[in-house]
Amino acid sequence: MRPLSSRTGRRVHPALLSFALAWMAWGPAPRPSPAQDGRATIRAEVALVNLVFTATDRKGRVVEGLGPEDFELFEDGKAQRIEYFSDPGKGSDVPLTIALLVDTSGSVRQRLEYEKEAAARFFREILRPERDLALVIQFDSEVNLVQDFTQDPEALYRALDSLRAGNNTALYDAVYLAAEEKLRDEAGRKVVVVITDGADTSSIVQKETAIEAAQKNDILIYGIGVQGGRFRTDFGVLRKFARETGGEFFSPRASVEEIRDAFLSIQRDIRGHYSLGYTPSNRLRDGAFRKIEIRSKRPGVRVRTRSGYYAPRSSRDY
Repeated sequence: MRPLSSRTGRRVHPALLSFALAWMAWGPAPRPSPAQDGRATIRAEVALVNLVFTATDRKGRVVEGLGPEDFELFEDGKAQRIEYFSDPGKGSDVPLTIALLVDTSGSVRQRLEYEKEAAARFFREILRPERDLALVIQFDSEVNLVQDFTQDPEALYRALDSLRAGNNTALYDAVYLAAEEKLRDEAGRKVVVVITDGADTSSIVQKETAIEAAQKNDILIYGIGVQGGRFRTDFGVLRKFARETGGEFFSPRASVEEIRDAFLSIQRDIRGHYSLGYTPSNRLRDGAFRKIEIRSKRPGVRVRTRSGYYAPRSSRDY
C-alpha cells in the first residue's frame, strides 16, 4: 500500500492512525504568538458538547436575529437544556480556521485556473486580519500540504498559484489528514472546504473514517463539486460529508463565475453561524455515537448542524 506524502518530501506511513509517524509530515507549523494573532488558547476538561449550526429560510438564505428560545435541542431523541448560546453577531469574535482542499487530479486540468482564482478571492474576503488562519492542501494520488497555517493572504495566493494537475483522487485521505492532523487542536470555528470534480479513486482510509475524524474534531465540511463534460457527476460522498458535519454542498458548472458564487455562498454561511453548548443528560462514557437534532420553533426555518458526536471514554475525550 502506497504511503502518503507532504510537499516537504517527508512521508507518512499508510498506518494513518499512528500519530507519531503522521506527525513527521503533518507536524505543527510555527504559529504566531497570542500577542501577534490575538488568539489565546484555552484548554479545559468539561463535559460540554459544542455545536455550530446554521439557520436558513425556505430559499436557503441565512436567518439571523434568533435566540435560544427559538430552538429545541435533542440528543438521541431526548430534550436537552441549552446552556450557552451565541448568535452570528457574537460569533464574529470567535477565531476561524479554514483548510482548503483542492483536487489536482488530471481531470481538473482545464478548470484548475478558475478554481484558483475563485479560492483566492474567497480567502481575501473571508479572512480577518490578526484573527483567522487558513492553509492549502492539494490532493491527487497523494496529499500535499502546500501552505501551512498562515494569516498572510499573499502566502495563500502563492500557494494557490503553485498548484499543478496530477493523477487520481485521494479525497478521503485529504479530509482525514486535514481534520485529524491539522485542525484537531485549533480553537474556535473549524471549516474544511473541498473542491473537486469527482469521486475518490485512491485513498487509504475509508470515507466513514474521514467523516468520523471531522465529527470528533467539531469540523464543518463544505463541498464544491464542479460539474464538467457531457455527463453529470454523482457527488453523493461530498453531500454526505456536508450533511454529517453540518456544512453544505454546492455543484457549480466549470466557470469562474459559478465557482466564485459557490465560494460566496460558503462565505455567507460561515458568517451566519450560530453556536450553542449543552451538558448531555446521558453521562455514560461508552464511546457510542449520539445523534443530535436542533429544531427551530420558527415556521419555515431550517437548521443545519452535524448529525451527532462520539461520546467520550474519559474526560479527556471531550
